[in-house]
Amino acid sequence: MAATGPAVGGTVLEDHLTQLAAALLPFRQSELLLARWGGELAHRLATGGRLLVAGNGGSAAEAQHLTAELVGKLREDREPLSAIALHAETSALTAIGNDYGYQEIFARQVRAHGRPDDILLLMSTSGTSHNLLTAAHAGRDTGLRCWAFTGPAPNPLAELCHDVLAVESPDNQVVQELHLVATHVLCEYVDRTLPKALAARPAAGPVSTGVEVVLGDAPDPEVQAR
Repeated sequence: MAATGPAVGGTVLEDHLTQLAAALLPFRQSELLLARWGGELAHRLATGGRLLVAGNGGSAAEAQHLTAELVGKLREDREPLSAIALHAETSALTAIGNDYGYQEIFARQVRAHGRPDDILLLMSTSGTSHNLLTAAHAGRDTGLRCWAFTGPAPNPLAELCHDVLAVESPDNQVVQELHLVATHVLCEYVDRTLPKALAARPAAGPVSTGVEVVLGDAPDPEVQAR
């Protein structure tokens, strides 16, 4: 999506802030979506699930920003959470691009790392990037929950994902800036929900020690621990 230029007579900063202010009002309606996503993500990560994130260019940088907040921390110390920015594995990325084509660079990693009910978050200002669309198809085929940060909807990526946060601005710079705000708010909701999610996760079962001895030749032999 091409960024719109400054209006005649305005400074670059004034025009940029005008575009940002115009997008902020509809963006406020994202609160409930981000709260729901944060709660769902916290419960998924607390029970051993994983977040996979992907984007191109500036959106790749934002994807890595998000995973850093989750593997590291946003504010207070807490246990690390499993989140992977798919573009950051450069050897895999270049190998996949070389062997399978650029549109497969994220999809193949989704099929490798994703498990049913994991979450895939795809970031795109345009919502038309072929490698992200291919990743969304791979995510759905693998049983992942697919979310998207995009610019104005409708767009192809938004239609492929289960849920979308669409920033209503014609300026891709403003879209990316509000994606960063959404990232921080999402992580805030994860942190708020995480203690409850951790408390609700199933307790680990008893660990058996010793040597397992198989008795008999039946198809379902008795196993005893000594």
